[in-house]
Amino acid sequence: MLGHDVTTAAARAGHDVTALSRRELDVADAAAVRAAVAAVRPDAIVNCAAWTDVDGAEANEEAAIAINGAGAGNVAAAAAGAFVVQLSTDYVFDGRASEPYGESAATNPQSAYGRSKLAGEQAVARAAPGAHAIVRTSWLFGEHGSNFVATMLRLASERDALTVVDDQVGCPTFTGHLATGLVAIAERRLGGIRHVAGSGSCSWFELAAAAFAATGADVELARGRSAELGRPAPRPAYSVLRSERADTPVLPPWREGLHAYLELGVTA
Repeated sequence: MLGHDVTTAAARAGHDVTALSRRELDVADAAAVRAAVAAVRPDAIVNCAAWTDVDGAEANEEAAIAINGAGAGNVAAAAAGAFVVQLSTDYVFDGRASEPYGESAATNPQSAYGRSKLAGEQAVARAAPGAHAIVRTSWLFGEHGSNFVATMLRLASERDALTVVDDQVGCPTFTGHLATGLVAIAERRLGGIRHVAGSGSCSWFELAAAAFAATGADVELARGRSAELGRPAPRPAYSVLRSERADTPVLPPWREGLHAYLELGVTA
């Protein structure tokens, strides 16, 4: 989902882009990563490869770490001077805050997925000191992959009533907007940890309600609680991200991202 949009954003900015799918390059294969980077000799690498199955990681933490942790380190180690942009997540925090998390906030992941992504941050920092950015983002939705908004709109077309949790608050982020920010970070070699997510915040319930209102979906929406879902992985209750760094790209408000996504016509 994100990789497609980064490829598009970089090409629109005038860059030559080499985009590799997982079938073409497994980041867990260090030798293959070294060979791929040596063949291209890029100026910058944006690593969008990730294990994103949050619940699946609870039972497969070793596999998640192989991609999100060691795999990220493989990419950074192979960079050979190229600037590395590594994607990370709000799940590196425990979600117990009452105000937005800045880059200096203490990490404390509560899930296997969060631990695997934090391992990736650490691996990249070790492998490419001074030539990397770690970009934490959250709640992604976009044209080229399954996501919460698409799922909600599909369910609204199938059911008369839905229950969506309102006890998780974060920053919905449109991948089309995020991709532009990532390209800017790579171009300007803005190093260190960066929080880049849709501006503003809301709950999953509020995001669903906004999507239904924008599309005229005729469905009764009720508020639910996370505990009722019984999912294997704990979710951060509050994971709003803000940047403390003045030169970090600021993305449009999440509602603008939602409308940009819906205008693409991928509503179910």
